[in-house]
Amino acid sequence: MKILVTGPGEFSGDDLKVGKYYNAELADEGTERQNKTFHALIQCYWVSGCHSYNARNYKHFRELMKLYLGAGTEKYWSLVNDDGTKCPNGRIAYRLKSWGDYTKKERQLTIDNIISEMFQVGVNTPRFNEILHGMEERQAEREKEESLNAQ
Repeated sequence: MKILVTGPGEFSGDDLKVGKYYNAELADEGTERQNKTFHALIQCYWVSGCHSYNARNYKHFRELMKLYLGAGTEKYWSLVNDDGTKCPNGRIAYRLKSWGDYTKKERQLTIDNIISEMFQVGVNTPRFNEILHGMEERQAEREKEESLNAQ
């Protein structure tokens, strides 16, 4: 459901009911649904064991997913020795972009990339199929809402 804020304390939207509370999220920021989907997919992928990432644990695996399949890093640093010379082998450090700072579009692209890779490596678990089915149902609901709103 979409709502439009038209002024302080004023809004409009389809199927809004007087006396009911609604959770509102900014349209251009990542959604809670995307957050839940991302974490469910990462957990499912980790548990499947179908990945070839050299992850030490689940948290490290999640970071690798953000690095390779997500928006990546926010910042890089060249590491230097105490005397100010660059380290051998051109070593660098980086800071991953926080999932909370991803835009809605970046989140969707990351989720799409994870699903694509999971298909490519052969993840075929009941949980993965359940997640995909839920996403398909939500997409059908959105399309139905958009169709009704267009009329």
